[in-house]
Amino acid sequence: MSAGAAPRMLVCYGGTFDPVHDGHIAVATAARDALDADVALIPAHDPPHKGETRADAVQRAAMLELAVDGIAGLHVDRRELRRAGPSYTVDTLAELRHELGPDAAIAWLVGADSLLQLHTWHRWHALFAHAHIVAVQRPGSEVDARRLRAEAPEVLAEIDHRWLPPGMLRDLPAGGFALLPLAELRLESSTELRRRIAEGADWRPWVAPQVAAYIEANGLYRGPGAILSPPRPSHRP
Repeated sequence: MSAGAAPRMLVCYGGTFDPVHDGHIAVATAARDALDADVALIPAHDPPHKGETRADAVQRAAMLELAVDGIAGLHVDRRELRRAGPSYTVDTLAELRHELGPDAAIAWLVGADSLLQLHTWHRWHALFAHAHIVAVQRPGSEVDARRLRAEAPEVLAEIDHRWLPPGMLRDLPAGGFALLPLAELRLESSTELRRRIAEGADWRPWVAPQVAAYIEANGLYRGPGAILSPPRPSHRP
């Protein structure tokens, strides 16, 4: 980076990553390239919107670090593993804003399904005080104003005046909303990956070789209990 140049935008990609798969990495690299940003993958310690994870927090973070090893612009941020209690996104963003200062451009990456549920998140209006929100547009699962009006009118009311082209987000520290289209449909999902591992089906092509080796060495996701997690309705992200 040349002297006097502004630091790159930081995009935060949170999740359980139970386990991380190639679809996660494809989303992270797409955000890195489209937004000219560094991407922090942030594993949740106590995901408030899901049930218990099948690998523990240390294992999930270790697999993430193996998956991003050698990929420029991607790194793992373990801050939520060090924090007690639910992993609320707004708290994570408040920490990052305090650390990086008022002028740093920060964004939080969500999927289309999460965007439609954004109004259920803990202190969700405050998210925009700390960061931009970027929603991933997967082929076949597009979100536009019409769908938001029908399925999540509260979310549309909040973001309607915040829409920006993705390339403009880096010029502002927070408060914007953008859509990030993905070029191809990814078939990977953590639930299906766990099912394949548990049932002895072919699963290795969905993960990096070093992640596959870790899963096998640690005997993760074996047996029927590895597939689904019970709901946890008492908290929201």
